Amino acid sequence: MSNTERGRDLRNLSVAELRAELGDEVYHIVCEKGTERAFTGKYWNCEQDGIYHCVLCGNPLFSSDTKYDSGSGWPSFYEPVEQGMVKTEADNSLYMRRTEVLCAKCDAHLGHVFPDGPEPTGLRYCINSASLRLQDGE
Repeated sequence: MSNTERGRDLRNLSVAELRAELGDEVYHIVCEKGTERAFTGKYWNCEQDGIYHCVLCGNPLFSSDTKYDSGSGWPSFYEPVEQGMVKTEADNSLYMRRTEVLCAKCDAHLGHVFPDGPEPTGLRYCINSASLRLQDGE
């Protein structure tokens, strides 16, 4: 079991250590604002109960209770597990206007949020599986 699966806070590692711990793809997504291809992440169609944590710092982010199938190919949630666990910033990259979702504790890139989700919030937090670690039974 890797340190990220055990929930170790990786924020104090050097770039080289962090890249070695996370692997190139996860490092690129979380630290360099990358995106995994749709329908390829390990959680996009996961139906297991639990809490999804930040892979970088262990901050609890989303509950399986708010996860739904948006058809987008990424894990989608209609709200964070608690207010203040994620934060958002304007993202005008790739000639688009989007709202980026970041871990509020460590600034890891998680994905984007869109105003086309289900009630009660009307939001769709479209999150990269690579930025998450599911802990069941919480």
